[in-house]
Amino acid sequence: MKTLASLLAAAVLGLSAGPATAAEPIRIGSVLSVTGPAAFLGDPELKTLQMYVEEINKGGGVLGRPLELVHYDDGSDATKANSFAKRLIEDDKVDVIVGGTTSGSTMSMVPLVEKAEVPFVSLAGAVVIVEPVKKWVFKTPHTDRMAAEKVFADMQKRNISKVALLSETSGFGQSGKKETEAVASKYGITLVANETYGPKDTDMSPQLTKIKNTAGVQALFVFGLGQGAALVTKNYKQLGLSIPLYQSHGVASNEFLKLAGDAANGVRLPSPAQLIPDKLPAGDPQKPVVTAYNNAFKARWNQDTSTFGGYAYDGLMLTVNAIRKANSTDRAKVRDALESTDLYIGVSGAFGMSPTDHMGLTLDSFRMLSVNGNDWALAE
Repeated sequence: MKTLASLLAAAVLGLSAGPATAAEPIRIGSVLSVTGPAAFLGDPELKTLQMYVEEINKGGGVLGRPLELVHYDDGSDATKANSFAKRLIEDDKVDVIVGGTTSGSTMSMVPLVEKAEVPFVSLAGAVVIVEPVKKWVFKTPHTDRMAAEKVFADMQKRNISKVALLSETSGFGQSGKKETEAVASKYGITLVANETYGPKDTDMSPQLTKIKNTAGVQALFVFGLGQGAALVTKNYKQLGLSIPLYQSHGVASNEFLKLAGDAANGVRLPSPAQLIPDKLPAGDPQKPVVTAYNNAFKARWNQDTSTFGGYAYDGLMLTVNAIRKANSTDRAKVRDALESTDLYIGVSGAFGMSPTDHMGLTLDSFRMLSVNGNDWALAE
């Protein structure tokens, strides 16, 4: 019996029946942060790619050819990501690359893929990945600018105007800080405190104490990912801070709830629909896609899904759709097909790319969530 995921893949991709074994494989390269500080992002990404490559191959492959996933773990190290990207291009001769868990790793890979003219779909969040537009680079997550705007729009509704920003010094956090500062005034927000922390720091109490003692601060916005952002949440609770706590989409994962524990209750953040498949209304066009991915991932790996795995799902499906549309693995033709993606419904939203937009998501594809009783709820 076919899984719901394979039926969905067959419907979306128009896959033929029967195993794909004889033809030369289509090589999908990937560099992911499966270990290190960003592991809870990279681990579900790799599992998602492995699972759906297998599913697609069971359904007949693409253009009568099997997919071959060639992947490396950069250990959350951007320098290693650069080396592995070079290996994928020069030694493994991949047709496309889907990966780049973090913004730092992605940006270290960008010059290589641009020079080699290899289509690259990043799974990282920073707006700099696609702005300015880079000919061969695309991405699936919402940008950090969009996250800041979604958070500030929510604050505006709640009459919050004086905000403390605490950002991580990683590539994601630095870009998030820059974009947050750039859009704050648009929403009538004043940043009355602006602190940073390192991705490997284990105690952010000093920064939070400064924020606690800042006159007039009405809310805290944390821009980071992984373990660091969860530690901030715990420290926030330990210090008895009572102002509203907002996080970015960098923690949109059930793993964050496990790491932060009870301290996460009350946190608000923007997220793709992936975290709340059972809470989406019946008529939501994403509901069947999100539900199918959620069920298939849980059945295969016996663990919860995450938005990060969802980014990988979208990256792979967008790529395969482009290969089918191009009817070729010719890199230039695949690139052109990616750029002309029109209304692909994925787990992260409805994608519509163009020569001036290599992400293709609107602010509406973000859902504002809150944590209640150690579970996600729609905040709107």
